[in-house]
Amino acid sequence: MLLAPGEDTDAQAVLEWLRAFDVAGLYTRAIANAIDYVLDGARTGRYDLLSPAVHPGERASVGAKLEYEVLRSFSLPKEPPLDTTIAKVPVDIKATVGANWAIPSEAHCQLCICTQVQLKHGRHRSWLVRAHRSWLYRGKGNKDGKRGLAVDAREQWSIPLYDWTPLPVNPLTLLTEEQAARIMAKRPGQEHRFAMMFRYLEGHVIPRSVISTVGAGRLDPLRRARNIRKHLAKDGLTLLCGKWRDQQDLAAAHKIALGAEDWVALRLEEGHAHGG
Repeated sequence: MLLAPGEDTDAQAVLEWLRAFDVAGLYTRAIANAIDYVLDGARTGRYDLLSPAVHPGERASVGAKLEYEVLRSFSLPKEPPLDTTIAKVPVDIKATVGANWAIPSEAHCQLCICTQVQLKHGRHRSWLVRAHRSWLYRGKGNKDGKRGLAVDAREQWSIPLYDWTPLPVNPLTLLTEEQAARIMAKRPGQEHRFAMMFRYLEGHVIPRSVISTVGAGRLDPLRRARNIRKHLAKDGLTLLCGKWRDQQDLAAAHKIALGAEDWVALRLEEGHAHGG
């Protein structure tokens, strides 16, 4: 017998457990981490998952990596018979950067958290759904027996965990092609290219991963980034690093939240333009 979500006691137990968390926020960070892992910017210099330099198979692998990021984010065990157990209920964690999910045979009729990532729109959303065989597309599925979830089942029989939520924007994607080419070129050296980046992206928060990407393959890019304060000062810019509380406070005064590994270049009033 098909159960409506409200009648599914296991689904309700999982929902109750999830209510203790900022599910959208944790998924946002987990997806961003999975994307960073696939891009491997510190070695490859890549920063845009939609770039032709990224193979379609690599884009698809974001879902596989996301499973482990979600387990870590929610402190969940990797536990059979599916991906994990929530409130003593087996749950499979699925994600797609396309329009549907490949539900494996062992997850048929089981509870799944299904996440859809729309890279072109920079957003994501997730549902909790019981993958009844009646709600999966007919046929044998792919060679592994995986079958997609019918649209009607997703729309009518799933439980939304959160609505469309924006993904963090990599600030390098805000550059023009010419600006990006100059920043990612092998020459001039790192410090000059970091200074260019902060000038182009004045007021934008620059995560540590971006610094590692611009300095891909080079020694100690973070130290090089710290050395550019004098270059920026000539243009009236102050480089702030979230490692230091006073610099977090300066950024906050400009309505910018700096994480512990974030950087930003700002024009500060005289007397406040100092760095740690």
